[in-house]
Amino acid sequence: MWTLVVATEALSNDDEALINRKLPKELLLRIFSFLDVITLCRCAQVSKSWNVLALDGSNWQRIDLFNFQTDVEGRVLENISKRCGGFLRQLSLRGCLGVGDTSLKTFAQNCRNIEHLNLNGCTKITDSTCFSLSKFCPRLKHLDLTSCISITNNSLRSLSEGCQNLELLNLSWCDQITKDGIEALVKGCNGLKALFLRGCTQLVDEALHHIETHCHELVILNLQSCMQISDEGIAGICRGCHQLQSLCVSGCTNLTDASLVALGLNCPRLKILEAARCSHLTDAGFALLARITDNTLIQLSIHCPKLQALSLSHCELITDDGILHLSSSTCGHERLQVLELDNCLLITDVTLEHLENCHNLERIELYDCQQVTRAGIKRIRAHLPDVKVHAYFAPVTPPPSVGGTRQQLCRCCIIL
Repeated sequence: MWTLVVATEALSNDDEALINRKLPKELLLRIFSFLDVITLCRCAQVSKSWNVLALDGSNWQRIDLFNFQTDVEGRVLENISKRCGGFLRQLSLRGCLGVGDTSLKTFAQNCRNIEHLNLNGCTKITDSTCFSLSKFCPRLKHLDLTSCISITNNSLRSLSEGCQNLELLNLSWCDQITKDGIEALVKGCNGLKALFLRGCTQLVDEALHHIETHCHELVILNLQSCMQISDEGIAGICRGCHQLQSLCVSGCTNLTDASLVALGLNCPRLKILEAARCSHLTDAGFALLARITDNTLIQLSIHCPKLQALSLSHCELITDDGILHLSSSTCGHERLQVLELDNCLLITDVTLEHLENCHNLERIELYDCQQVTRAGIKRIRAHLPDVKVHAYFAPVTPPPSVGGTRQQLCRCCIIL
């Protein structure tokens, strides 16, 4: 395929005719489907037959004009939409400053199956574009309106009515958006999984209350520089959005450790937290956020079937029940090789009984697990003879010697 593409400019009429005879139209069309916009345009100039194939709508399902030419005029978009029609699924117009409402209306009318649309930096567009998308593009799932500064709450009302399949919406730096727009949006688009509100400086806690109430599937939320947001708003998000995995609150200067406590108690799936310039957050708050409990082990047991090594050092809330879930899981039975439980003060010999199910276990760390006994260690060694158990016990204080002087014993532990 690559040889064919590279050689297009040097093809003679005979060569091109030979290729057309040897390769059926369907196969050529399939080859063209792998080409980018620039190469398709070059192929379209080879001959009339290749022009038809290259410009076939089925080859234009995904278009990114940012990597092609950002200074396109509206008529270019209109021509693309007429050529692609219902085939087009993904279009990026990022940085295309010349595209406005009129051409996007034509686009929406022609490309009604569009699912991903990136309008980042298309500063000419207004609420009229969102009205057109709402009217003609019900399958839209991802929409990026970053820095479209003329967008208002009316756009969100339109999207709520006609684009209810939205899963990702980026409204970063659309600073005319208020709580009323968010309320309208989430009532219709309650399947949102990612919502970016960076720089929406008019948003207050009430906006987050609407998100809390309607967006229970939300996974990503970006509130960077939403400076009116407080702990109350974040606590609401934590109560309603238990699927949350990524949260950005950088520049939300009113937040305190109370927000971290709420995240720690309600968002067990949280993986990413960005909190730059939040000067009221302290080490104590982050310590509470990072608490690992038996619920953490339950989630690991369910979602990490290939887990081989796990360090739970100083996780003082871990109990025998948490280890039971871990040892009974797929990773416990088939994968787990190393488990570090040093300074887990609630662990007892029952944990060691549960770990007898972990047949691939090679090493267990039990330093300062004060409720673990020598007898418990002896039993697990009997079931798993190859496992290395690292623990220590304080030596027994000997009785005073006859001479009245005590034997000087090292306070270091005995490593078993």
